[in-house]
Amino acid sequence: MSRFSQPDPELGHRLSRRGMLGVAAGATAAALLGAAAPGTAAAATASTGTASGAKGRGRPVLPPGRLGIQLYSLRDKVSTLGFGPVFAELERYGYDEVEFAGYTQGSAGPITLAQLKRLARNHGLNPIGSHVGYYSSDPGAYTFAQNLTKVLDDAQALGLRHIGTAAGPFRYGSTVDAWKRAAEDFNTYGAAAKARGMKFYQHNHSEEFSFATDNPKIRLYDILLKETDPDLVYLEMDIYWAYVGQFRFSTRPDGTPAPFEPLNYVLRQPDRYPLFHVKDGESDPSNPYGYRMTDVGDGDIDYQRFISAVTRLRGHRMAHHWQAEHDNPAESFTFARRSSAHLHSLREKC
Repeated sequence: MSRFSQPDPELGHRLSRRGMLGVAAGATAAALLGAAAPGTAAAATASTGTASGAKGRGRPVLPPGRLGIQLYSLRDKVSTLGFGPVFAELERYGYDEVEFAGYTQGSAGPITLAQLKRLARNHGLNPIGSHVGYYSSDPGAYTFAQNLTKVLDDAQALGLRHIGTAAGPFRYGSTVDAWKRAAEDFNTYGAAAKARGMKFYQHNHSEEFSFATDNPKIRLYDILLKETDPDLVYLEMDIYWAYVGQFRFSTRPDGTPAPFEPLNYVLRQPDRYPLFHVKDGESDPSNPYGYRMTDVGDGDIDYQRFISAVTRLRGHRMAHHWQAEHDNPAESFTFARRSSAHLHSLREKC
């Protein structure tokens, strides 16, 4: 299913995340059984580096122990099968880490944080981070703005090293001052997370790369970088959405060129990007977003180049975590299996 079938796919994505993993979908246990055998084969193929698409005989592009998956991509399976069967599949596929998008199982029944942490560990999966809402008009909402202490308590109970939000800093609007205010919020959350030994992070979509409405010479993402304390606020670059941003916002509203390269943001400040979302897209200039989302390896984003450029930086090979994601995969276990096989197959150029 293409996420661009929605009238406003990016807005739809942000709104759909509010429901997180409590939303049930039409998957069955048969899907789990049907995916088990291919998953085992994929993990074995990935470990030998002989999967299709292998790029030579150099060092693996993907650092060992650093492949994760954003569980939003598997929300249909979590809500029908539960975390345990999903984690078992991810273990077979060769994943090392998981990033949460909610801690409930929907129709699969209740689970405690202690049980969830133990399940992940039992399947060799490191809970690396989680997405939580930024703010809400509901004072009781589970967001950073409304329930910071509870959000951090839960993250600490799961042993998370990172806790963040996929919401853009649009709480106060799209002006320069509005984003400065949002940056102050993020600094507050970052200080509270740091006090507990965690890193607060923000995950981008493409709109963050648009321009301030009161000063169209200034890119909003640059305000976020400048106004947040680098010791308190970190970024999780969603690489796909960053390239959508490049397609959409390489020209200012007045028509003057404003090109940028997403990778350069990372290379200039690599310490600010502990996490990445690895999702792929097929280039389609006729589409207003420039790409159509695909399984990792089926699109046109050069992950051999991108991951290699980051991990070749001195001291940075093991400093980052790479989370596969697809917002609306046609079959989520198939997406997870194929994405792992492709990323494990990539080799650095000799």
